Amino acid sequence: MWQRIKTAVILVIIVGIAMFTSKTPILFIPLLAIGVTIAAHEWTKLMPRWRHPPVFVLMVLAITLLSLWLKVTWVFWWIASLIIWLMALSWVSKFPTHTNWYGRKLGLMGVIILTASITAMFYLWQLSAWWLLYVFLLVWCADSGAYFVGRKFGRRKMSPNVSPNKSMEGLAGGVATGLVVVIVISVFKLQLTGIALIAFVALSVVTILASVLGDLFESMLKRRAGVKDSGTFLPGHGGILDRIDSLLSAIPIFALGFWLVQYLELMTA
Repeated sequence: MWQRIKTAVILVIIVGIAMFTSKTPILFIPLLAIGVTIAAHEWTKLMPRWRHPPVFVLMVLAITLLSLWLKVTWVFWWIASLIIWLMALSWVSKFPTHTNWYGRKLGLMGVIILTASITAMFYLWQLSAWWLLYVFLLVWCADSGAYFVGRKFGRRKMSPNVSPNKSMEGLAGGVATGLVVVIVISVFKLQLTGIALIAFVALSVVTILASVLGDLFESMLKRRAGVKDSGTFLPGHGGILDRIDSLLSAIPIFALGFWLVQYLELMTA
């Protein structure tokens, strides 16, 4: 337990410094590059045996860095990842009966998912580091609420073949906990009303649900690959993917929704 706490504190400090120390990406982009490199390496462990793992890692890093520079590609990556997450709904529900998704195609999925999440993080950070922090808090609070409510009241299993400990009661508790964060931020901080409030709450709820799917998807991958953790980079926590699995799905979907709202506002201005 103490090891988990120490690792979490150190991680929060490092990420916080990179996010808030400077408005230039001098610290944030290197952090993203290191993170996606480690995550890509861990992804190779979840795929069928990859002949040359370093090649995949370098490919993901190169594509991600190029995409950060080519802003015009960001929405493409987010939409592509959304398509994958929509398909993942079916994969999770049919596991382990149907596992046609498991194969070399996981390489392409890894490129899309990791690039989409990194570009989405950078997009939100560029708008304001507080927007990125909002998604972090939203997902983490929802995850904590789901854990405690599920542990106390969980009865109906959400996906027993993928994650036996997750329940529908826990999901409801997670959404409720997340909604507390949403209401506090939207009403008292952003002071939203009317359609803007409805849109923000709806996007945040979809983001919470997406985070649950990301968690289930990684659990499914680990079960299919026969591994307990994606890695050992974070003592007491496992790998990078084990800690950001919920964010991999949540952040691109929130970024896409946020971008769409802004685009529509510009179109109707």
